[in-house]
Amino acid sequence: MKIDVTLDPALEELLVKVLSPGETEELAALLERLEDRPPLTGFRDGGAVPLDPGEVLRFYGEDKEVRAQTLDREVYTVRLRLYELEGRLDRRTFVRVSHSEIVNWKRVTALDLSLSGTIRVTLDGGVVTYVSRRYVKKIKEVLGI
Repeated sequence: MKIDVTLDPALEELLVKVLSPGETEELAALLERLEDRPPLTGFRDGGAVPLDPGEVLRFYGEDKEVRAQTLDREVYTVRLRLYELEGRLDRRTFVRVSHSEIVNWKRVTALDLSLSGTIRVTLDGGVVTYVSRRYVKKIKEVLGI
């Protein structure tokens, strides 16, 4: 990575311009560090805890709320809508599999394509979910099949 810094007294605020030959993991990591995003917070039993997206298996809608299920099978309420999470999470890691669920693709341990019209997804710890018919084509494109 090359860094070029230009000091320009005419600027009123800091301007960051990133040039890249394509989308790379290095670029994604850099952009994530540059963006000023508040951390994800999970709520449970009257308390709040910061959530590490890498430790989250899935986000899903339940009882008109959004839940986050972590590796240790703990479930927290998240005060964001699924579409807001889609905008904040890494699109190469978190994939929408239905209208009401986003899964952490890095935590997928098995896919069962034998079901007609849907895909069974097994996550770390044996958590099972399904890709809805509407999203099957998108998931197959992600998988390259």
